[in-house]
Amino acid sequence: MAMAQVRDVAAHAGVSPATVSNALNHPEKVSSATRERVLSAIDELGYVRNDAARQLRQQQNRAVGMIVLDVANPFFADVASGAEKGLVEMKRPLLLGNSSQDGERELAHLRLFEEQRVSGLLISPVGDVLPRLRRIKERGTAVVIVDRKSGADEFSSVSTDDHLGGRLAAEHLITQGRRRIAVIGGPLNIRQVAHRYAGAEAAAKEHDGVSVKMYDTGAMDVESGRQATQGLLALPAAERPDAIFATNDLVALGVLQELARAAVKVPEDIALIGYDDIQFAASATVPISSVRQPAAEMGQRAAELLVAAIEDPEVPVQHPVFTPTLVPRQSTVGA
Repeated sequence: MAMAQVRDVAAHAGVSPATVSNALNHPEKVSSATRERVLSAIDELGYVRNDAARQLRQQQNRAVGMIVLDVANPFFADVASGAEKGLVEMKRPLLLGNSSQDGERELAHLRLFEEQRVSGLLISPVGDVLPRLRRIKERGTAVVIVDRKSGADEFSSVSTDDHLGGRLAAEHLITQGRRRIAVIGGPLNIRQVAHRYAGAEAAAKEHDGVSVKMYDTGAMDVESGRQATQGLLALPAAERPDAIFATNDLVALGVLQELARAAVKVPEDIALIGYDDIQFAASATVPISSVRQPAAEMGQRAAELLVAAIEDPEVPVQHPVFTPTLVPRQSTVGA
């Protein structure tokens, strides 16, 4: 069966093709009765308009592109969900790209979204892509940076105070009597990781006899947490940490798995705290303490800022920063 065309809808509804177009794109130009006839004809004929062709003619795309560091991380899934919720309310579809913390993949997604002529871009950058983002903005695409302060006056951003978050994690471990803190995560060229480590270091310097050492894993996943923990457990007992701050909860889950395999008690032998407070942290075999970020709220706020910039390129740049909160659980305070 041939696909119904605009002319078929027009004939079925007893109107002109131009009236069909107005009913779909400019409903204020037709009467409610006429629009109902057109919509009924569309339903009866099964007509689906070619939105891509329409956008090509108008040289614009209502869709928004989003590039996240790791779509397998529930934190970024929640950020994307929050962004999508905000965009759906504003009738803008979301196209999601996953860089997997890989600069080349990030650039490939940027090229693709440029080719698609997306109206706006949300991005959690892997590295320094500001020059590329500036070119994208100059071509008429609005940009908002997510999960990190932009560091550039021309882009709005939505972030959490990661320095404070790292401080909260370390201070909590110190109040539990811990003195040798290992920070596991990476790479350090991801600003969020660097800021969390810096916050933990700052807290340690305020207490005598407390040390913080960074173990850069090169990735932020479960396997990286397991491998880093294997290295720590191979150290002489006197050199092992008595606490671990994992810079996200996926790494913390890997740490917990490896500690359990080695029969190391948590928190009696080694206390453990993560970051993000994903759902899996609370449901782990030993519930993991974490520093919570309001992921969905961050995504929705980023979407609001982006749409404002799409609709008015001269809108003032904003940098809302969310405050992290400590969520203590059994992995640091015991049963």
